[in-house]
Amino acid sequence: MTSNDPDEGRRIHYGDFYGVSDTTGDERPLLVVWGNCQAEALRIVVSSAADLPYRTVRVPPVHELTESDLPHVRDLMARCAVLLSQPVRSGYRGLPIGTDDVDALRSTRAEKIVWPVLRYSGLYPFQVIVRHPSAPSATPAGVPYHDLRTVIAARDGDSAGWDVPLSARQVTDVAAWSIAELARRERAQCDVGVSDLLLPAGAGAANTVNHPGNSVLTALGSRILGALGCGPPAEPDRELLGNIVSPLDERVVRALDLQARPRPSWLVDGSSVSQDEIRRVQLQWYRDNPPFVDAAIQRYADLLDILDMAA
Repeated sequence: MTSNDPDEGRRIHYGDFYGVSDTTGDERPLLVVWGNCQAEALRIVVSSAADLPYRTVRVPPVHELTESDLPHVRDLMARCAVLLSQPVRSGYRGLPIGTDDVDALRSTRAEKIVWPVLRYSGLYPFQVIVRHPSAPSATPAGVPYHDLRTVIAARDGDSAGWDVPLSARQVTDVAAWSIAELARRERAQCDVGVSDLLLPAGAGAANTVNHPGNSVLTALGSRILGALGCGPPAEPDRELLGNIVSPLDERVVRALDLQARPRPSWLVDGSSVSQDEIRRVQLQWYRDNPPFVDAAIQRYADLLDILDMAA
């Protein structure tokens, strides 16, 4: 019989979190990885260590949690021995699910490691993420990323000259700017970081600005495991955050001397989608959602200046 409950699939997917999976056979202390979409990928990496003395559970990303999930959050944290968390602000989205909020729920607070929200623009200098208070969860059509060239075309009402010049110096400056920003946040908020490994990772550093590649995730996992006194993780058998892969500009490949071929199109769930198609649907999306144009321009003024797009 088919269930009429639209949330049943979610409860099954996060069965340990919702208490619908039988985990009585694993008596190891609980390690929780807390954060955005990167958290589940990191959990997979950390849990692959052969000598990890903790069990882990799949947890919804914080931006998907609702008020009805709070009893499950409290129950999870009451059992949590080790908390690996990104910096999540207290009262995030109006809920007590920030790092300090959930840490305070733990019955024993012996171990907490804070790791960074990973964003890297070096491979994709025009790609950004924009939030607006009028619609905090809204993302543009086609792919959930904004392209500053499309943003400027939407502002100016002209997509004919959509692309812009991009020099090698601009590419390296964007990479340096992005790494410096991540390093600043690591120093201020985190116990471990990987900003020093992004350039050496080359084309494998990221699939999108906020989806690090396996090499970065395993390096981060290795540093966290080392802090826990454990050995290294296993190599993942798939690309953990590879459901969307961004186009890779030939000018970026040359400027960063990447050992990779340019990618002219998006890859979305295994299907190729042209940049022209994404640009077309996003221009319409900006016509329907004009506040995001100004929000992007204000939020990324420094980046637009590096790219000589600020005027």
